[in-house]
Amino acid sequence: MTVAVTGAAGYIGSHVAHLLAEAGIHVLAVDDMSAGLGSRIEQFPLVEIDLARDEAPGVLRAAFAQHQVRAVVHLAARKAVGESVEQPMRYYSQNVTGLANVLTAMQQSGVDRFVFSSSAATYGMPDVDLVSEDQRCEPINPYGETKLVGEWLVRAATRSSDLRAVSLRYFNVAGTGRPELADTVVANLVPILLQRAAEGVPAAVFGDDYPTPDGTCVRDYVHVADLAEAHVRALTYLERDDRPHDVFNVGSGTGASVMDVVEALSRALGQEVATVVEPRRAGDPPRLVASVERISSVLGWHATRDLDEICRSAVEAARAR
Repeated sequence: MTVAVTGAAGYIGSHVAHLLAEAGIHVLAVDDMSAGLGSRIEQFPLVEIDLARDEAPGVLRAAFAQHQVRAVVHLAARKAVGESVEQPMRYYSQNVTGLANVLTAMQQSGVDRFVFSSSAATYGMPDVDLVSEDQRCEPINPYGETKLVGEWLVRAATRSSDLRAVSLRYFNVAGTGRPELADTVVANLVPILLQRAAEGVPAAVFGDDYPTPDGTCVRDYVHVADLAEAHVRALTYLERDDRPHDVFNVGSGTGASVMDVVEALSRALGQEVATVVEPRRAGDPPRLVASVERISSVLGWHATRDLDEICRSAVEAARAR
């Protein structure tokens, strides 16, 4: 069996690709290499293609046939929220047109197993303690919109064909399963804190007056190695005849505030990470934590690595570079 992993040279994609390989599954890497690292996927055959281009379905059809692809894990996407606000057309082109081209190639090739990388950004700013998959989706930025539209497109494709598909809504992904696969993009909280600590510059904390225990925003952090394992479970789920759900949250089910992360990273570093409070950012919900009851009961998956392990792995990877 061969699984094509789009975005395989990226942070999350490379973890998924390597875990599949460790399970004895052949991997075909698909990536445009605009942000990924070739060193992460040296052991895999690579199709280098911008999935939003007109020729993408034909290129993928040929690759699927050559490598006898049976399933696709689709992670390739633009994912910076701020950039999506500034460049919405680019995000819809890359994230929605790219997805449509992958599904077209699959349909034309008879590849009928599909795992879609979605996001908790589809929920927007729900005012609930735990966000379940039944929560109404009201995204507040183009990135979240493209992920929700992507889910709709995937669902429509399953209704019009024999495609079996599932969407995984990621919460805040951090840490690393191995140093060489670490997140090198300084866009999320843990990499930002690590960079500021290395520079000896205080890290900005945007708002300390939210209705949370310490006043800072609370999020659900899931270790990237746990997330990769969820993808393998999802592929197994698609082999079942009884598939009651096509959307699952992937998170720890536990909230951690910004200052909780600062303290955990300080422990991992063995030194205090300095911070400075800045005004709130527009669009930041006070709390966004996953309900993980569905994925636990249906897929038998749950996160096994806590915030301290996330921070320790990130620090070890940074020191190894």
